[in-house]
Amino acid sequence: MIFHEIDRDNWSRKPYFDHYLNQVRCTYSMTANIDITRLLAELKTKKIKLYPALIHMIATVVNRHVAFRTCFDSEGRLGYWDRMSPSYTIFHDEDKTFSAIWTGFSEDFKEFYIRYLDDMDKYGSVKGFQAKNNEPPNVFPISSIPWVNFTGFNLNIYNEGTYLLPIFTMGKYSKQDESVQLPLSVQLHHAVCDGYHAGVLFNELQSLADRCESWLPK
Repeated sequence: MIFHEIDRDNWSRKPYFDHYLNQVRCTYSMTANIDITRLLAELKTKKIKLYPALIHMIATVVNRHVAFRTCFDSEGRLGYWDRMSPSYTIFHDEDKTFSAIWTGFSEDFKEFYIRYLDDMDKYGSVKGFQAKNNEPPNVFPISSIPWVNFTGFNLNIYNEGTYLLPIFTMGKYSKQDESVQLPLSVQLHHAVCDGYHAGVLFNELQSLADRCESWLPK
């Protein structure tokens, strides 16, 4: 993993970054439905779990665009990682708590799925906020609220407002007419992501769901 520092003085986004970080510090959230009708059918046929498929889709789009990988590193430098991996929550039904697990990203879904199953086998029953130790710095968060088909979701983060990476939360899918819709919320920092970027994110996720046969194992 490589962190590329951004030269702010020669960065086309500099005035927007400065405005939304230093003058009007601003984050925003957006929730939209992803049509997973075709994806769900393919996964059931191939006996593949939905959650890791969705995690892989999100991570794929994140890794396509620098805007979703831009952040401050541990030394306070602004830049972007060349590659990011997902850190996702799992639920412990026996005591109603959750833990976070990270899995190294691979563009190849089959490889990522094997890593996911291995991590779940090793850490799926481990309690505590972090079930898998040694989390690398180049991760971004994904969580799930599979009990609620929400239409909006907002995180209220009380810190200095300098967390720039996207935060994803997915909900319970439901059948609407002849389609299956899954709500997905993303929290973005306006310093690095505008409405355009949110549109790109959701449109590319929908495209991956629509053409899932092209990336799922044969």
